Amino acid sequence: MHPFASYVLRSYYKATGWNEDNLYSNFTRSSSSILDFTVPRGLHFSISKSPNALFKTTYSMNALPSLNGSIGYIFTSCDLNVKGSGDVRFKDMVDRFRVYDQPRRPEGKEEVWLAGERVDTRDYLLYGRFYIPTGRLDALYSARLSGTMQGMIAAISDPRPLPLGASNLMLSLQHDTGRTCTEYTWSADDSMWGVRFLYNFGKIGTALESPGESEQLSTPVQTDRSEVKRVDEEEAMEGGLKGRISAGAEVYFSAREKSAGVSTGIRFTTLPDATAPSFQPPDPSSSPLSLSSSRTPHLPQPPTTITALFNPMMGHISGAYAARVSRDLSVCSRFDLNVYSYESEWTMGAEWWLRRKPVLHEEDTLDAKSSDENSPDHLTSAPAMSETWTDDVLGVVKARASTTTDVSLMWEGRLRNMLVSLGIVSNLSSRSKPIKAVGLELAYFSSG
Repeated sequence: MHPFASYVLRSYYKATGWNEDNLYSNFTRSSSSILDFTVPRGLHFSISKSPNALFKTTYSMNALPSLNGSIGYIFTSCDLNVKGSGDVRFKDMVDRFRVYDQPRRPEGKEEVWLAGERVDTRDYLLYGRFYIPTGRLDALYSARLSGTMQGMIAAISDPRPLPLGASNLMLSLQHDTGRTCTEYTWSADDSMWGVRFLYNFGKIGTALESPGESEQLSTPVQTDRSEVKRVDEEEAMEGGLKGRISAGAEVYFSAREKSAGVSTGIRFTTLPDATAPSFQPPDPSSSPLSLSSSRTPHLPQPPTTITALFNPMMGHISGAYAARVSRDLSVCSRFDLNVYSYESEWTMGAEWWLRRKPVLHEEDTLDAKSSDENSPDHLTSAPAMSETWTDDVLGVVKARASTTTDVSLMWEGRLRNMLVSLGIVSNLSSRSKPIKAVGLELAYFSSG
């Protein structure tokens, strides 16, 4: 589950039109959301508040295994539509498998001129968190420098002696043109310089749209199934997946350690459908008995993401395959290999979405029956039934297993107005301690 600060940061990117999914640092986000989910450890509480559209506060406490907490403050230059934990779209609060839309060139804020001078201000976000009782302080400043450039400053100040405490200052400059995205980073701790580059082949969008816009079609439309077309229908090829390819690389050098590194990767992603599989409407002629089967229509091509990473200096190779095999089930498999030591690991995972069952309102059925009885041929015609079904998500179950014998299971959902995460990590090869960790996380935040 995303912390409240992460949710606000994503809302800020969406409000300012910045596409964080076009970064090489997020190259494997689709597979990592299934295989690298974080199971809560111990008992964790968090309460957040949005007094207004610009200022937010957040408080958290860990009750087990040790007692500690933190206080955070967030301020933005633009109004953010941050909802409460009882109203927020659940899928916006969890990492999940997604097939992202084609990248587009970001559009900056419209310029405002007065008497020959530009008077509009750049969008920015300020975030700070203080940890109790350690005294650690985290800070983040993100500013939109231009339509295609964004700068970030992150700082950590920890008064504890090494190795427990460490202070650092990190600078980052991101340049996104849609076709390409470049990241320049510098870390003061080890004087490390880094450059990340990502290139997208194929077509690039001309106008920036809201991220995940296709997944917000939560209201089913009664239309013919043949009219639901794909974005790539004009260029579809028979007998294979149609998608786009992205390639990227990373180079970093530490002046203090006198060491360097490099990595490269390639990714294939299918093009998303015009109507997302999660909200494809049922057949208008379907009955309540056949509604369950009609809600899982045959997809033109399963949403799929394939990634491969290679670090030649470390000898590490990683390949991942993730796909949505049905409306509510996504699976992923990843294989890691080191060519120098021949150590390998195979990881498998899945996420299964829980939804409310379709609801058929009796009053709609009675109205339909009474209208048929008033018709001359009501004795020979079957009563019409008005079907109203909901598509609300109740939660998601995630599971992960690997050849390291660690098995993780987590449920994330909503209980009344609270967001809940419950997870367990076990080691099946250990008879003395088969359960490694159990955790429960409760989060509540309000707006206004």
